[in-house]
Amino acid sequence: MPKVQSVRPLSPATVSPRVLWTAVGVVAALLMLAYLVAFDQGAVSQSGMYLHELMHDGRHLLGVPCH
Repeated sequence: MPKVQSVRPLSPATVSPRVLWTAVGVVAALLMLAYLVAFDQGAVSQSGMYLHELMHDGRHLLGVPCH
């Protein structure tokens, strides 16, 4: 008769707080970048026309309507 081995249940994966906060920061930065490129239309980019034109070209590149 073969030996029966006990099976332990799998423990849930744990995520360290550092990894969690890093992921939250990256997602927040990407959302801010998406807002600036797709929806800003110059409201936030008050630093001059260079940043506005850069974001405007990014909208055209991504196919976001901006006119």
